[in-house]
Amino acid sequence: MSASNFPDLLSTALRANLDSLGYLHMTPIQQASLPAILKGQDLIAQAKTGSGKTVAFGIGLLTRLDPQDYQVQALILCPTRELADQVSKEIRRLARFIPNIKLLSLCGGTPIRPQYESLQQHSPHIVVGTPGRIQQHLDKGTLNPDRINTLVLDEADRMLDMGFYDDIIKIIKATPKDRQTLLFSATYPDEIKKMSAGIQKNPVEIKVEITHRDNPIEQLFFEISHAERSKHLVTLLAHYRPESAVIFCNTKAQCQEVADELEKHGQHALVLNGDLEQKDRDRVLLLFTNKSCPLLIATDVAARGLDIKDLEAVINYEIPYEPEVYIHRIGRTGRAGKEGLALSLYSSRDAHRVNAIEDYQQHPVTFVDIATLQPATRVELTAPMITLCIDGGRKSKIRPGDILGALTGAAGIEGKYVGKIDITDNHAYVAIERGMANQAVKQLAEGTIKGRKLRVWKVS
Repeated sequence: MSASNFPDLLSTALRANLDSLGYLHMTPIQQASLPAILKGQDLIAQAKTGSGKTVAFGIGLLTRLDPQDYQVQALILCPTRELADQVSKEIRRLARFIPNIKLLSLCGGTPIRPQYESLQQHSPHIVVGTPGRIQQHLDKGTLNPDRINTLVLDEADRMLDMGFYDDIIKIIKATPKDRQTLLFSATYPDEIKKMSAGIQKNPVEIKVEITHRDNPIEQLFFEISHAERSKHLVTLLAHYRPESAVIFCNTKAQCQEVADELEKHGQHALVLNGDLEQKDRDRVLLLFTNKSCPLLIATDVAARGLDIKDLEAVINYEIPYEPEVYIHRIGRTGRAGKEGLALSLYSSRDAHRVNAIEDYQQHPVTFVDIATLQPATRVELTAPMITLCIDGGRKSKIRPGDILGALTGAAGIEGKYVGKIDITDNHAYVAIERGMANQAVKQLAEGTIKGRKLRVWKVS
């Protein structure tokens, strides 16, 4: 079966690559946006994480790319390093049919000097980065924007939430006026429309309906007294016992309060907020996505841009102010055809927000009497995996295959017990099924990786 659902005017090589990647049919956002993108028109589109928007703008920028011109021709701005990494990986996959295409990621939270050297040595065709760091390179003169023909603003609302408006405007002013500007946003506030008016030329507006009728997400609402919210959260966790869940709060302070309260009831949870240093943020995300901690507490601002797979539940500790935000939150569960669970606590003063959600979804929500659940004073959810840290990374030429080989070789651990493997410059992290963690530590400690003895320890 070929990628026949994609436009005929795409090159044969690109269509074959889409086919090999398993992209046989366009998603709604791709169907709606690709005609305008391929015509070179500006675009403002509402699209959430997981909608296929990266493939849409990736196809567009690749069709405009001249591989023989070793200048930056496409610039993609993302709010966080995590999203930039995801986008970079997807663009590389899409571009693998074009020889010698170079992509460089320029993000904050990492040293800037190696980025200077990479820009001088590699002359990338495509740059993916965060606004603050891109602006730094423009100020230093290390990034030349003169040949950019495609500018993508991914999760533009999130970038505005983070205070990047001024940086974005400066970056845009540095690019050629005849560029194509593609703006993607999960929500569609007035600030986005105002921004579009200032930076785009007669953009095509696309708004793909954000509902979850195609995703099997069970949405349950529990009316509680405001003062007893934390007590009822413990009850929900003890009753439903999710293997992995994100608990959404409306403020940073509330996140820490919830974490402290859960700790009192015997349950450790990770907290993700905008005040974390990059290394701490990376560690939190690593442990959660490795399934080494079952609960992540976050605000919408901190959690946006995170592609968390196999999330069993989303819990709204407090209902968000906008129904679009609620939809975006719960869309993190029930992906890829799997059943999802969305649990929401609300008090009588939040009832109007629940009504707004029903109106937005155009169908009623399910209400459950919290009294029908067995009250709990303690909750102890056990993460299925433990993360190990190995004292060696990319600089030691270590690859995931080396770690997997060290674990499974010589009558070691079966591959089915090994989870995610992440490699950084100086360390490697591997998720191991909890019951096999001690054996894994012993296996690695007694053996070698690339002929070297390396220190190994449990992170969680």
